[in-house]
Amino acid sequence: MSYDKVSQAEKLIIGTKQAVKAIRRNKAHEVFIAQDAEERVTSPVIEEAARQDIPLTIVDSREKLGKACGIQVAASVVVITD
Repeated sequence: MSYDKVSQAEKLIIGTKQAVKAIRRNKAHEVFIAQDAEERVTSPVIEEAARQDIPLTIVDSREKLGKACGIQVAASVVVITD
């Protein structure tokens, strides 16, 4: 279900730095984190999402998350925006 939600979203932000910026600017609706991503990559996003009380969903695969976004590479962090 989570991958479907990502693939059907109209606006996505992919990547740690952009995700943190979107959360801080109150543009994030939901955050998706790949379980197999490195902690140093995902920690800043998880912490910021918790501070801003943004829903966080953990998915099992960076590869599948990237495909759900329609990109050719793996994705560790994806944010659905407005």
